[in-house]
Amino acid sequence: MPALQPQPEIITLEQYNTLPENIRAEVFQGILYNMASPSQVHQDISRELLYALTDYIKKKNGSCKAYAAPFDVVLNHRPLTVVQPDLMVICDKNKLDGKRCNGAPDFIIEIVSPGNASDDYIKKLYYYQNHGVREYWIVDPNRLLVTVNYFEGNRIVVQYPFDAAVKVNIYDDLFIDFKVIGQILHS
Repeated sequence: MPALQPQPEIITLEQYNTLPENIRAEVFQGILYNMASPSQVHQDISRELLYALTDYIKKKNGSCKAYAAPFDVVLNHRPLTVVQPDLMVICDKNKLDGKRCNGAPDFIIEIVSPGNASDDYIKKLYYYQNHGVREYWIVDPNRLLVTVNYFEGNRIVVQYPFDAAVKVNIYDDLFIDFKVIGQILHS
């Protein structure tokens, strides 16, 4: 007869809040998962995307705010689900409490790391779609693809190569030029 496997400890938001600041972790269904530090390419892409989002919002005098990881998003309290998307845009300021976002951001971008691609393509896609995120991009520097998941109305999924200008669907006139971002990979 096989030995019983120990069950992971289910944590609460109060326990999560006691983690040291230098610990990067996410929580799915109450189970804590440690996160690895992002690579240089990951950081370069994240920076360029954050610039594009922030610049657009400022030029439009928009009320939304763009944030980069690490910044906690509590998607669910019971069981606890806390994520740290690579990038996000939050338009409802009532979701912000000075420490985190409580509820789904409007727009999330995850940049795929080689060791955890299934997290972005499967697990996070499921959680983001089912907890009210309006639009979710998966930026994959290894495959040179951007997968756009737009959840409002009928779900739309479109893939773009790294030489395309990709429309941010939550805005009428924002396109992000991935030619510029693709050049980062070759510099």
